[in-house]
Amino acid sequence: MKFVLTIGSTATARIDGISAAGATPELVVQTPSADAEILSDGEPTEASVVPVSPSGCPTPAVVTRAAAELLGFETVVVDAGTASPTTASTVALPGDAGRDIREPIAVAHAREKFETARAFGRSLPDEEVVLAETVPGGTTTAMAVLTALGEPTPVSSSLPANPIALKRRVVADALDASDLSEGGAAGDPLDAVRCVGDPVLAGLAGLAVGAIESGTTVRLGGGTQMSAVAALVRQFGVEDDLSQWTTVFVADDPSADVERLADAFDLSLTVTDPEFDSRDHPAMAAFARGEAKEGVGMGGALALVASHPNHDMCALHDRIATVYDRLLADVPDGHPAAEHARRVGE
Repeated sequence: MKFVLTIGSTATARIDGISAAGATPELVVQTPSADAEILSDGEPTEASVVPVSPSGCPTPAVVTRAAAELLGFETVVVDAGTASPTTASTVALPGDAGRDIREPIAVAHAREKFETARAFGRSLPDEEVVLAETVPGGTTTAMAVLTALGEPTPVSSSLPANPIALKRRVVADALDASDLSEGGAAGDPLDAVRCVGDPVLAGLAGLAVGAIESGTTVRLGGGTQMSAVAALVRQFGVEDDLSQWTTVFVADDPSADVERLADAFDLSLTVTDPEFDSRDHPAMAAFARGEAKEGVGMGGALALVASHPNHDMCALHDRIATVYDRLLADVPDGHPAAEHARRVGE
Protein backbone atom coordinates (compact mmCIF):
# COMPACT_ATOMS: atom_id res chain seq x y z
CA MET A 1 0.00 0.00 0.00
CA LYS A 2 1.22 3.47 -0.91
CA PHE A 3 0.07 6.79 0.57
CA VAL A 4 0.28 9.55 -2.06
CA LEU A 5 -0.01 13.18 -0.95
CA THR A 6 -0.64 15.75 -3.68
CA ILE A 7 0.36 19.29 -2.74
CA GLY A 8 -0.42 22.55 -4.45
CA SER A 9 -1.43 26.19 -4.10
CA THR A 10 -4.24 28.41 -5.33
CA ALA A 11 -4.27 32.19 -5.02
CA THR A 12 -7.91 31.75 -3.98
CA ALA A 13 -6.56 31.04 -0.48
CA ARG A 14 -5.52 34.70 -0.21
CA ILE A 15 -9.16 35.79 -0.04
CA ASP A 16 -9.75 37.01 3.49
CA GLY A 17 -11.81 34.55 5.54
CA ILE A 18 -11.61 31.63 3.10
CA SER A 19 -9.08 29.36 4.82
CA ALA A 20 -7.61 28.56 8.24
CA ALA A 21 -4.66 26.65 6.77
CA GLY A 22 -2.06 29.06 8.14
CA ALA A 23 -1.60 31.41 11.07
CA THR A 24 -1.49 34.46 8.77
CA PRO A 25 -2.22 35.07 5.07
CA GLU A 26 1.54 35.31 4.51
CA LEU A 27 2.13 31.88 6.06
CA VAL A 28 -0.73 30.13 4.24
CA VAL A 29 1.44 29.98 1.13
CA GLN A 30 3.97 27.79 2.96
CA THR A 31 1.45 25.25 4.28
CA PRO A 32 1.49 22.68 1.43
CA SER A 33 5.29 22.57 1.35
CA ALA A 34 5.53 22.29 5.12
CA ASP A 35 2.90 19.54 5.18
CA ALA A 36 4.91 17.58 2.62
CA GLU A 37 8.08 17.94 4.70
CA ILE A 38 6.33 16.88 7.91
CA LEU A 39 4.85 13.79 6.25
CA SER A 40 8.06 12.83 4.43
CA ASP A 41 10.77 13.91 6.87
CA GLY A 42 9.05 14.43 10.21
CA GLU A 43 9.53 18.20 10.36
CA PRO A 44 9.41 21.30 8.16
CA THR A 45 12.76 22.35 6.76
CA GLU A 46 12.53 24.69 3.77
CA ALA A 47 9.17 25.99 4.99
CA SER A 48 10.64 26.49 8.49
CA VAL A 49 7.20 27.02 10.05
CA VAL A 50 4.80 24.45 11.51
CA PRO A 51 1.46 25.17 9.80
CA VAL A 52 -1.22 26.18 12.27
CA SER A 53 -4.59 27.90 12.03
CA PRO A 54 -4.93 31.50 13.28
CA SER A 55 -6.03 30.04 16.64
CA GLY A 56 -2.96 27.77 16.81
CA CYS A 57 -4.55 24.44 15.79
CA PRO A 58 -1.79 22.39 14.15
CA THR A 59 -1.90 20.93 10.66
CA PRO A 60 -3.51 17.48 10.23
CA ALA A 61 -0.07 16.44 8.95
CA VAL A 62 0.71 15.80 12.63
CA VAL A 63 -1.87 12.99 12.64
CA THR A 64 -0.89 11.53 9.27
CA ARG A 65 2.81 11.57 10.14
CA ALA A 66 2.04 9.86 13.46
CA ALA A 67 0.09 7.14 11.63
CA ALA A 68 2.92 6.68 9.12
CA GLU A 69 5.43 6.25 11.95
CA LEU A 70 3.12 3.84 13.75
CA LEU A 71 2.22 1.68 10.76
CA GLY A 72 5.28 2.18 8.56
CA PHE A 73 3.41 2.78 5.30
CA GLU A 74 5.29 4.28 2.35
CA THR A 75 4.57 7.89 1.41
CA VAL A 76 4.99 9.70 -1.91
CA VAL A 77 4.52 13.43 -2.55
CA VAL A 78 3.24 14.77 -5.87
CA ASP A 79 3.80 18.49 -6.45
CA ALA A 80 0.92 19.69 -8.60
CA GLY A 81 2.07 23.32 -8.46
CA THR A 82 3.08 25.08 -5.25
CA ALA A 83 3.78 28.74 -4.56
CA SER A 84 6.54 27.92 -2.04
CA PRO A 85 9.49 25.52 -2.52
CA THR A 86 9.83 22.32 -0.53
CA THR A 87 12.77 20.10 0.38
CA ALA A 88 10.56 17.01 0.31
CA SER A 89 11.28 14.60 -2.52
CA THR A 90 8.45 15.03 -5.01
CA VAL A 91 7.06 13.87 -8.32
CA ALA A 92 6.54 17.18 -10.13
CA LEU A 93 3.65 17.89 -12.48
CA PRO A 94 4.02 20.50 -15.25
CA GLY A 95 2.75 24.05 -14.85
CA ASP A 96 2.47 26.55 -12.05
CA ALA A 97 0.39 27.13 -8.94
CA GLY A 98 -3.27 28.00 -9.37
CA ARG A 99 -4.59 31.50 -9.83
CA ASP A 100 -7.50 33.11 -8.03
CA ILE A 101 -10.60 31.39 -9.46
CA ARG A 102 -12.15 34.83 -9.99
CA GLU A 103 -9.75 35.18 -12.93
CA PRO A 104 -10.84 33.69 -16.28
CA ILE A 105 -8.33 30.81 -16.16
CA ALA A 106 -7.49 29.28 -12.77
CA VAL A 107 -5.27 26.34 -13.84
CA ALA A 108 -3.60 27.07 -17.16
CA HIS A 109 -1.98 23.63 -17.52
CA ALA A 110 -4.83 21.51 -16.19
CA ARG A 111 -4.65 18.94 -19.00
CA GLU A 112 -0.86 18.58 -18.80
CA LYS A 113 -1.06 18.12 -15.03
CA PHE A 114 -3.84 15.55 -15.38
CA GLU A 115 -2.08 13.50 -18.07
CA THR A 116 1.27 13.47 -16.26
CA ALA A 117 -0.44 12.39 -13.04
CA ARG A 118 -2.44 9.79 -14.96
CA ALA A 119 0.77 8.25 -16.32
CA PHE A 120 2.27 8.19 -12.82
CA GLY A 121 -0.90 6.62 -11.44
CA ARG A 122 -0.69 3.88 -14.04
CA SER A 123 2.92 3.19 -13.04
CA LEU A 124 2.17 2.59 -9.36
CA PRO A 125 2.89 -1.09 -8.67
CA ASP A 126 0.82 -1.33 -5.50
CA GLU A 127 -2.46 -3.20 -5.18
CA GLU A 128 -3.89 -0.32 -3.14
CA VAL A 129 -3.20 3.41 -2.97
CA VAL A 130 -4.51 6.12 -0.64
CA LEU A 131 -4.71 9.53 -2.29
CA ALA A 132 -4.55 12.68 -0.15
CA GLU A 133 -4.30 16.45 -0.57
CA THR A 134 -3.10 19.67 0.96
CA VAL A 135 -4.12 22.92 -0.73
CA PRO A 136 -5.32 25.93 1.28
CA GLY A 137 -8.54 27.29 -0.19
CA GLY A 138 -9.31 23.86 -1.60
CA THR A 139 -12.87 23.53 -0.34
CA THR A 140 -13.77 26.73 -2.22
CA THR A 141 -12.22 25.52 -5.47
CA ALA A 142 -13.94 22.16 -4.89
CA MET A 143 -17.29 23.96 -4.57
CA ALA A 144 -16.57 25.89 -7.77
CA VAL A 145 -15.71 22.75 -9.73
CA LEU A 146 -18.75 20.87 -8.43
CA THR A 147 -20.93 23.84 -9.41
CA ALA A 148 -19.41 24.00 -12.89
CA LEU A 149 -20.02 20.27 -13.30
CA GLY A 150 -23.65 20.61 -12.19
CA GLU A 151 -23.11 18.45 -9.11
CA PRO A 152 -24.17 18.92 -5.45
CA THR A 153 -21.94 21.40 -3.58
CA PRO A 154 -22.16 20.90 0.22
CA VAL A 155 -18.45 21.34 1.02
CA SER A 156 -16.80 21.49 4.43
CA SER A 157 -14.20 23.94 5.80
CA SER A 158 -10.98 24.09 7.79
CA LEU A 159 -12.66 26.76 9.91
CA PRO A 160 -14.96 25.82 12.82
CA ALA A 161 -17.67 28.01 11.23
CA ASN A 162 -17.86 27.35 7.50
CA PRO A 163 -17.94 30.67 5.56
CA ILE A 164 -20.51 29.30 3.11
CA ALA A 165 -21.93 32.68 2.07
CA LEU A 166 -18.43 33.96 1.23
CA LYS A 167 -17.64 30.80 -0.73
CA ARG A 168 -20.84 31.09 -2.74
CA ARG A 169 -20.03 34.70 -3.66
CA VAL A 170 -16.51 33.72 -4.72
CA VAL A 171 -17.84 30.81 -6.78
CA ALA A 172 -20.44 33.02 -8.47
CA ASP A 173 -17.73 35.55 -9.36
CA ALA A 174 -15.51 32.73 -10.64
CA LEU A 175 -18.21 31.37 -12.94
CA ASP A 176 -18.91 34.86 -14.26
CA ALA A 177 -15.21 35.47 -14.95
CA SER A 178 -14.97 32.24 -16.94
CA ASP A 179 -18.34 32.78 -18.66
CA LEU A 180 -19.65 29.54 -17.19
CA SER A 181 -23.14 28.79 -15.96
CA GLU A 182 -23.94 26.27 -13.24
CA GLY A 183 -23.42 22.91 -14.93
CA GLY A 184 -21.80 24.63 -17.89
CA ALA A 185 -18.77 22.30 -17.79
CA ALA A 186 -20.77 19.08 -17.33
CA GLY A 187 -19.11 16.33 -19.33
CA ASP A 188 -15.85 18.30 -19.61
CA PRO A 189 -14.12 17.85 -16.23
CA LEU A 190 -10.79 19.31 -17.30
CA ASP A 191 -12.51 22.49 -18.46
CA ALA A 192 -14.09 22.80 -15.02
CA VAL A 193 -10.67 22.49 -13.36
CA ARG A 194 -9.02 24.79 -15.90
CA CYS A 195 -11.60 27.54 -15.36
CA VAL A 196 -12.41 27.38 -11.63
CA GLY A 197 -10.34 24.63 -10.01
CA ASP A 198 -6.90 24.22 -8.50
CA PRO A 199 -3.77 22.25 -9.48
CA VAL A 200 -4.35 19.57 -6.84
CA LEU A 201 -7.73 18.64 -8.29
CA ALA A 202 -6.11 18.15 -11.71
CA GLY A 203 -3.35 16.02 -10.22
CA LEU A 204 -5.59 13.90 -8.01
CA ALA A 205 -8.06 13.22 -10.80
CA GLY A 206 -5.19 12.07 -13.01
CA LEU A 207 -3.70 9.87 -10.29
CA ALA A 208 -7.05 8.25 -9.55
CA VAL A 209 -7.94 7.59 -13.18
CA GLY A 210 -4.47 6.23 -13.98
CA ALA A 211 -4.33 3.99 -10.92
CA ILE A 212 -7.80 2.58 -11.61
CA GLU A 213 -6.85 1.94 -15.25
CA SER A 214 -3.91 -0.18 -14.05
CA GLY A 215 -6.10 -2.22 -11.69
CA THR A 216 -5.08 -0.51 -8.45
CA THR A 217 -7.67 -0.08 -5.69
CA VAL A 218 -8.05 3.65 -4.99
CA ARG A 219 -8.99 5.09 -1.60
CA LEU A 220 -9.69 8.82 -1.47
CA GLY A 221 -8.35 9.93 1.90
CA GLY A 222 -10.04 13.16 2.82
CA GLY A 223 -13.21 15.19 2.97
CA THR A 224 -15.32 17.09 0.47
CA GLN A 225 -12.32 18.06 -1.66
CA MET A 226 -11.87 14.35 -2.34
CA SER A 227 -15.59 14.19 -3.11
CA ALA A 228 -14.90 16.70 -5.88
CA VAL A 229 -12.09 14.45 -7.12
CA ALA A 230 -14.61 11.60 -7.26
CA ALA A 231 -16.96 13.80 -9.29
CA LEU A 232 -14.17 14.46 -11.78
CA VAL A 233 -13.30 10.76 -12.00
CA ARG A 234 -16.93 9.84 -12.66
CA GLN A 235 -17.23 12.54 -15.33
CA PHE A 236 -14.27 10.95 -17.09
CA GLY A 237 -16.53 7.92 -17.47
CA VAL A 238 -14.83 5.74 -14.85
CA GLU A 239 -17.38 3.40 -13.26
CA ASP A 240 -15.04 1.18 -11.21
CA ASP A 241 -15.39 0.81 -7.45
CA LEU A 242 -14.11 3.84 -5.59
CA SER A 243 -14.02 4.51 -1.86
CA GLN A 244 -13.57 7.53 0.39
CA TRP A 245 -12.08 7.51 3.88
CA THR A 246 -12.78 10.59 5.96
CA THR A 247 -13.05 11.78 9.56
CA VAL A 248 -16.05 12.01 11.83
CA PHE A 249 -15.32 15.76 11.99
CA VAL A 250 -16.25 16.15 8.31
CA ALA A 251 -19.16 13.72 8.56
CA ASP A 252 -20.57 15.69 11.51
CA ASP A 253 -20.11 19.09 9.86
CA PRO A 254 -23.66 20.50 9.64
CA SER A 255 -22.69 22.79 6.75
CA ALA A 256 -21.46 19.90 4.60
CA ASP A 257 -22.93 16.57 3.52
CA VAL A 258 -20.22 14.08 2.70
CA GLU A 259 -22.74 11.23 2.71
CA ARG A 260 -24.86 12.94 0.05
CA LEU A 261 -21.76 13.48 -2.09
CA ALA A 262 -20.74 9.84 -1.63
CA ASP A 263 -24.16 8.74 -2.83
CA ALA A 264 -24.01 11.11 -5.79
CA PHE A 265 -20.65 9.75 -6.96
CA ASP A 266 -21.18 6.09 -6.02
CA LEU A 267 -18.52 6.03 -3.31
CA SER A 268 -18.10 3.52 -0.54
CA LEU A 269 -17.73 5.85 2.47
CA THR A 270 -15.77 5.03 5.63
CA VAL A 271 -15.98 7.50 8.53
CA THR A 272 -13.46 7.11 11.36
CA ASP A 273 -13.76 8.57 14.84
CA PRO A 274 -10.24 8.92 16.33
CA GLU A 275 -11.69 9.52 19.81
CA PHE A 276 -9.66 12.70 20.21
CA ASP A 277 -12.17 14.05 22.72
CA SER A 278 -10.94 11.39 25.16
CA ARG A 279 -7.50 12.99 25.39
CA ASP A 280 -6.47 16.20 27.11
CA HIS A 281 -4.03 17.33 24.43
CA PRO A 282 -3.91 20.67 22.60
CA ALA A 283 -3.77 19.22 19.07
CA MET A 284 -6.39 16.55 19.58
CA ALA A 285 -8.66 18.94 21.48
CA ALA A 286 -8.54 21.41 18.58
CA PHE A 287 -9.45 18.74 16.03
CA ALA A 288 -12.29 17.53 18.28
CA ARG A 289 -13.66 21.13 18.32
CA GLY A 290 -13.96 21.08 14.54
CA GLU A 291 -10.81 22.91 13.46
CA ALA A 292 -8.89 21.44 10.53
CA LYS A 293 -11.48 18.70 10.09
CA GLU A 294 -9.46 17.08 7.31
CA GLY A 295 -6.35 17.50 5.21
CA VAL A 296 -3.10 15.69 4.43
CA GLY A 297 -5.14 12.50 4.23
CA MET A 298 -6.03 12.46 7.92
CA GLY A 299 -9.19 10.44 7.29
CA GLY A 300 -7.24 7.90 5.26
CA ALA A 301 -4.55 7.60 7.90
CA LEU A 302 -7.13 7.12 10.65
CA ALA A 303 -8.90 4.39 8.68
CA LEU A 304 -5.60 2.56 8.24
CA VAL A 305 -4.98 2.66 11.99
CA ALA A 306 -8.55 1.60 12.80
CA SER A 307 -8.26 -1.45 10.54
CA HIS A 308 -4.78 -2.51 11.65
CA PRO A 309 -4.68 -5.74 13.70
CA ASN A 310 -1.76 -4.71 15.91
CA HIS A 311 -2.46 -1.05 16.68
CA ASP A 312 -5.36 1.04 17.99
CA MET A 313 -6.34 4.66 18.55
CA CYS A 314 -4.66 4.78 21.96
CA ALA A 315 -1.34 3.96 20.32
CA LEU A 316 -2.00 6.64 17.70
CA HIS A 317 -2.83 9.21 20.40
CA ASP A 318 0.53 8.59 22.04
CA ARG A 319 2.36 8.90 18.73
CA ILE A 320 0.51 12.13 17.87
CA ALA A 321 1.68 13.59 21.18
CA THR A 322 5.24 12.57 20.36
CA VAL A 323 5.14 14.11 16.87
CA TYR A 324 3.48 17.27 18.20
CA ASP A 325 6.10 17.73 20.94
CA ARG A 326 8.89 17.17 18.44
CA LEU A 327 7.49 19.71 15.99
CA LEU A 328 6.94 22.36 18.64
CA ALA A 329 10.25 21.83 20.45
CA ASP A 330 11.87 24.80 18.71
CA VAL A 331 8.80 26.97 18.25
CA PRO A 332 9.43 30.37 19.88
CA ASP A 333 7.23 31.90 22.55
CA GLY A 334 4.47 33.91 20.96
CA HIS A 335 4.04 31.54 18.00
CA PRO A 336 0.30 30.72 17.61
CA ALA A 337 0.93 27.01 18.23
CA ALA A 338 2.84 27.73 21.44
CA GLU A 339 0.13 30.13 22.61
CA HIS A 340 -2.55 27.57 21.76
CA ALA A 341 -0.78 24.87 23.78
CA ARG A 342 -0.39 27.30 26.71
CA ARG A 343 -4.08 28.24 26.69
CA VAL A 344 -5.21 24.61 26.57
CA GLY A 345 -2.89 23.77 29.46
CA GLU A 346 -4.25 26.52 31.70
